[in-house]
Parts: sequence; C-alpha cells; structure tokens
Amino acid sequence: MARQRTGATVGRDGPAAGPTVSREQLIDLLNEDLAREYQAVIAYVVYSQVLKGAEYMHIAQELETHAQEELAHALTVAKQIDYLGGQPTVEPKSVKTSKDPKAMLEFDLQAENETIRNYRERVRQCEAIGEYALAEQIREILVQEQEHQIDLATALGWEVPDVTRPEERA
Repeated sequence: MARQRTGATVGRDGPAAGPTVSREQLIDLLNEDLAREYQAVIAYVVYSQVLKGAEYMHIAQELETHAQEELAHALTVAKQIDYLGGQPTVEPKSVKTSKDPKAMLEFDLQAENETIRNYRERVRQCEAIGEYALAEQIREILVQEQEHQIDLATALGWEVPDVTRPEERA
C-alpha cells in the first residue's frame, strides 16, 4: 500500500548532504531515474543483439546481463516510488542508436556516467530526509552501475571515467 506524501522540505546538513529536497521532488527525481533505467534496458537489449565483430562478442554477452540487472534496478526504483506515495513513470528516456559498435558502447558509457552521478546525488537526498533504507537500495544499484561503467570503459579500451563532481570531493 502506498504511503501518504508529505510536503516537508528538509534543509542541508552541509555540502555532502545535497540540495534541499521534498518527498514530492524526490519522487520526481526517482521517476527520472526510472526513465533512465527503462532506457538502459532497451539499449542493452538492442545493443547486445546488434553488436557485430569478433572483438565485440564478449561485451555483447555482458550487455545481455546488464539488461537483466537494469530491469531489476527499474523494479527497485518503481517500488520505492510507490513506497513514497508516487506513481512510477511508464516513459523511457530516448535511446541513441548507431550502426557503429564503438558509438553504441560510447552511448552506453555516457548513460552509465550520468546514472552514477544521479544516484550518488539521490543517496545524499534520501539521507537528508531520513530515508536511509531507500539510500541503501540505491547504493546497491550504484555498485552494479559502476560495474557496468567499468565493463564498457574496458571494452572501449578507455580508463574508467571519474564522474565525481567537485562538490563531492573531500
């Protein structure tokens, strides 16, 4: 059963706490995250099947696994939106496509980088309003998102991007 939303806004506990966020704003932000998870599922399903070339066979198999993990993330985020009293979105963010395998992997890596930055912020926002269990759920998702980032950067032959924002640095 969904819980009643409140209009309470929580102040900052310092720079690491993140911006002020209400439960309604958190629901909206989580719905953006959910739309990104849908995007990832679609992208990974498609890319895993259309990547061609011997050098991409290993990452293509890995992308199938990523698709399953992203679906699990979507279910977790949707459940938490419902818990907060919101309605989970049904609209994915748009998916970039290309016939170039390298471009597809770059699109995925860019999306993972954005997702990691957003989920780090979401953890801080959840903790600022006392939603510690939700913050833990997002931390678990973050672990897999960072693994996806590593897999994609490795497949591209790149260093893993540092997506830490300046304000997050100690």
